[in-house]
Amino acid sequence: MDINDNLAEAITLVSAPHKLVTQTSGLLIEAQAVTPASSNGDVFSLFEENPDLVGLPVIENGRPIGMINRNIFMQSFARPFHREIYLQKSCIAFMDKLPLIVERETSIQDLSFKVIAGGEKALADGFIIAEDGNYAGVGRASDMLKAVADLQAEKNRLVMESIDYGSVIQRSLSRASRESMRRTLNDHFLIWEPRDVVSGDFYYFHEYEDGFLVILFDCTGHGVPGAFMTLIMSAFLQSALNEYGPRDPGALIAAVNRRVKQAMGQIDHSHGEPDAEPVSDDGMDAAFCWVDLGQRKLTYAGAHLPLFMWHPGDTEVQLVGGDRAGVGYATTAMDQTWRNHEIDLPEHSCIYFFTDGVMDQLGGRKGIAFGKRRIREILLKHADKPMPEQRSELMSAFTAYQGSHPRKDDVAAIGFRI
Repeated sequence: MDINDNLAEAITLVSAPHKLVTQTSGLLIEAQAVTPASSNGDVFSLFEENPDLVGLPVIENGRPIGMINRNIFMQSFARPFHREIYLQKSCIAFMDKLPLIVERETSIQDLSFKVIAGGEKALADGFIIAEDGNYAGVGRASDMLKAVADLQAEKNRLVMESIDYGSVIQRSLSRASRESMRRTLNDHFLIWEPRDVVSGDFYYFHEYEDGFLVILFDCTGHGVPGAFMTLIMSAFLQSALNEYGPRDPGALIAAVNRRVKQAMGQIDHSHGEPDAEPVSDDGMDAAFCWVDLGQRKLTYAGAHLPLFMWHPGDTEVQLVGGDRAGVGYATTAMDQTWRNHEIDLPEHSCIYFFTDGVMDQLGGRKGIAFGKRRIREILLKHADKPMPEQRSELMSAFTAYQGSHPRKDDVAAIGFRI
């Protein structure tokens, strides 16, 4: 099934009909009513004959003027001499003159506001339903509450189906990178675990005749806002690649930075634009890495995200820090630059990148961050193992450390042996 088939299926699911009550007319119960000419004896008989009747509407000339509450009426009639005194008198003696009256075309949402405003009386008595002011029937508060719950459940279903399909789209966009990674790297791992179905973490991989470009980036936020930012960043990344090519990671980051700031109006006052007000302040942290296979050299540039590296024989995992400037943010200069770090790659060297969701995850007995030190210790302990086994060991340690603490952020990582 291709992406178009998936989209058609998702649209069918989202648009599938559901029997939902959206207007008060869907709650209408055609109940008998009395008039001011009806006696309390008539009302008593109706309540005895209809045990489920909670309230009895009173109408005059076809229009509702009040409601008789069953419990109040029956309790009054149980008092000494009340039956003898009131039995033949007009039923308006026990009538609530200010019942809740709503038109049958009233939306369920508006009805719920009116019932809540009516307090306990409306919840207990229900409400009278009218059509153009004339009596049509009654409604029960319990039915209204069920209709509200059904509507809310339907809204949640539609939102979740949209988010679930957003995940399909996001995974489809990264399919080419995954396939390119598999073709190019004999030994690698990829971790991509959204916290909320879709992710603000993303990755890019593309092979060329003389090497490959690998990028891991962490956009502002997670869930839907974060996923939306990954689409924006992916578009600007492709534009920068078309202009600058893959071999200068620092120049690529700077180009994406300029495009984001220009497109989103994220110009900080301290950078020469005193009249510009930043509309938003969103961007990304990232690690850009070009690997020249012929020369066995790696060129890395980072915006906060560091590079972890191990060469055969090393007694520790090295850490190469990125520049302390995020990409696209209002406080990042339009002309900000990012340094390229050139690194020789002895055979069987291991390279790793992690987003903050790994490093900042809280856990352990003290509830502190997982941290770079633990990552380096785990990588060093298992560096001789194939990358898939390293991934398994890393995630086992990460999950055990997290324990009962909630997942703080999206989690993503890339590792490869070259």
